[in-house]
Amino acid sequence: MNRVGTGTRTLNFLIDTFIIFWIAYLVFKIHNWYVFYYGIKPYNFSWFFGGVLFVYYFLFETFFARTPGKWATYSKVVNGAGEKPGSTAVFLRSVVRLTIIDMFFIPFLDKTLHDYVSKTEVVEV
Repeated sequence: MNRVGTGTRTLNFLIDTFIIFWIAYLVFKIHNWYVFYYGIKPYNFSWFFGGVLFVYYFLFETFFARTPGKWATYSKVVNGAGEKPGSTAVFLRSVVRLTIIDMFFIPFLDKTLHDYVSKTEVVEV
């Protein structure tokens, strides 16, 4: 099991964030249509982005241990034993990703905060 480098992690992040942004933008625009025509309460785009981010990572990593970004870079998420992580670990990963400071732990822990908290690694396939 070879851990992936920071460059691969960055590429995963960029690909997944691009997809998440467009899904969140679509849901946001649909919501705004309802706001305009039915007068329901409007919400800021960041709520949609955070919600889609959580659901996207939780579903993909629970069922496949990979996201489209990880498929593109031939990597996957594993637990300490090298197996697909359980749903609790994936839930923790997804929640911690919502924090802004997640990526800033790489110099200190040699991994992101969501990997450290959930005791998982991103490895080559």
